[in-house]
Amino acid sequence: MGLRLKFNLVLLLVFVLGLGVSGYVSHQLLQKNAREEVLRTAGVMMEAAMAMRSYTVAQVRPHLRVVENEFLPHSVPAYAATEIMGQLHTKYPDYAYKEAALNPTNPRDRAVGWEADVISEFRNNEQRKEFSGIRLTPTGLSLYLARPFQIKDPNCLACHTTAESAPPAMVKLYGGNNGFGWKLNEVIGAQIVSVPMSLPIEKADSAFLTFMASLAGVFAVLFIILNLMLSVLIVRPIRRMSAAADKISVGELDIPELSESGKDEVAVLGKSFNRMRRSLEKAISLIDDN
Repeated sequence: MGLRLKFNLVLLLVFVLGLGVSGYVSHQLLQKNAREEVLRTAGVMMEAAMAMRSYTVAQVRPHLRVVENEFLPHSVPAYAATEIMGQLHTKYPDYAYKEAALNPTNPRDRAVGWEADVISEFRNNEQRKEFSGIRLTPTGLSLYLARPFQIKDPNCLACHTTAESAPPAMVKLYGGNNGFGWKLNEVIGAQIVSVPMSLPIEKADSAFLTFMASLAGVFAVLFIILNLMLSVLIVRPIRRMSAAADKISVGELDIPELSESGKDEVAVLGKSFNRMRRSLEKAISLIDDN
């Protein structure tokens, strides 16, 4: 096995190990950044929905004209936030907001399978104020951010204790079987925001491939440069010494001396070889004279 081959094998081993470690670390970091980006987007959507609820309570509800025996769902913060965020969902179907409940007044808010699991998580751990996760949808991975919906205002119970005590107009609109029996401080549902992860993941994968390709390109350039330096500085001088030694071994002493320029180890070896050659030439001359 030649010196160049040994050097290249070691270099390739270092590259493979370095590329593997760098690839693993960079991939994990890019995926983490992508998830954090999606989580920030979900947080912004959640805060936007909360702002809509607050605006409805502070600015819209006081200006709605109350008519006897009429129920205005637009004055309900949850309804307003869901309707406005629904406009966003119409334009961007992968982005969704829902105030899911196990026993909702409006049937459209009823929690489906995985949403019910999220609500159960909050009901089983009332100290938990936020929950996020990733699920697979028909369009790809989606990150959801959820916050518990807890009855803290006693005024809410005026409409949600029993059908008999609720506004007749509301019962007429939604029926008397849903949205009743709520209790103060009970977690009755969850605000859930869903944001697609496909685009950030694609960006992360693209950045990862670009990084790995760049790293491989840098290695290829270094591989070529190091091999050229190895050939010029080490392999060629050693081959010249080897050829000269072969000729001297068969009695050819009239070969030119090796170059002694430089101060590196190869130059020192060349100087030593030249001294050895001169000493050998003198020794042979003395033998011939005798």
